[in-house]
Amino acid sequence: MHIPDGYLSPSTCAALYALSGSGWYVALRRIKRQLMTRTIPLISVFAAFSFVVMMFNLPLPGGTTAHAVGIAVAGIVLGPWGGMLALSIALALQALFFGDGGITTLGANCFNMAIVGSLVAVGVYRLLAGSDATAARRRMVAAAIAGYASINAAALLAAIEFGIQPALFHDASGTPLYAPYPLSVAIPAMMIGHLTIAGAAEAMLSAGMVAYLQSTNSSLLREAAPAPVLAGEARPERRLWLAVGLLMLLTPLGTLAVGTAWGEWSANSFSKTPAGLQWLSSIWTAPFPSYAPAFVKSTGFGYLVCTRSQLIVCEDFYFV
Repeated sequence: MHIPDGYLSPSTCAALYALSGSGWYVALRRIKRQLMTRTIPLISVFAAFSFVVMMFNLPLPGGTTAHAVGIAVAGIVLGPWGGMLALSIALALQALFFGDGGITTLGANCFNMAIVGSLVAVGVYRLLAGSDATAARRRMVAAAIAGYASINAAALLAAIEFGIQPALFHDASGTPLYAPYPLSVAIPAMMIGHLTIAGAAEAMLSAGMVAYLQSTNSSLLREAAPAPVLAGEARPERRLWLAVGLLMLLTPLGTLAVGTAWGEWSANSFSKTPAGLQWLSSIWTAPFPSYAPAFVKSTGFGYLVCTRSQLIVCEDFYFV
């Protein structure tokens, strides 16, 4: 679901950057009053959490892969606005340092997963969880459905963005300039994997994290955004860092699933690369493309190195 550079036209990228920019602006305005609360430290925790979760690739039929994102969990704890920022930070770091998603398409990826995904997740969760106690099982079910709905909403948007490219942007002979997949191909190809494997993974992740928070610090589930830290109160995000650290140690498992996610192929994977895709795909070269630093021979260890680098960045943000 990370759209690479070249798959979307410049005008599509600009429009989606504008939509994402509007979402970021509103999110920053909404959390401005919470800058001295737990919201900012928790944004860094969930940015790291989302990054690590996306390292666990799951095999799909046809030799492709998919992964969970952590959309619902971030939205449930931080509210939609904090969730937008946390996921956007994770997506930006992935694109800039590891080439997972493009620079020109960062606005599209953030719009799909961070902006729309967070709004869908929080809306569904609030509707289904109601005013039940934080320890109620209903909250776990609500989180699972919210996770499933949010990742599939994001996948559907990505499929539509792919699918409109050949119809709107082609040369005089009708040859697509960017993504060559029409809606009739993009929507089934994207949605089959997300309605089944990736959606189920996101649902289980969301329910599991809510259950974990219910047993460790249910105060994070009382509202969409957490309350200010009181004097002498323990900082619950430290326990969340432990969970993120454990996931980091398990990231080599993400290399067991071989294959690339549908629609995330590099330009040289095409027998005849569309002209616009070829041009835009060369705009940015990530320092550690595909989470594979040149100085690391083991793919699994490379995953650990890259994940640890991401955690250092988020930890610095946390302590600032």
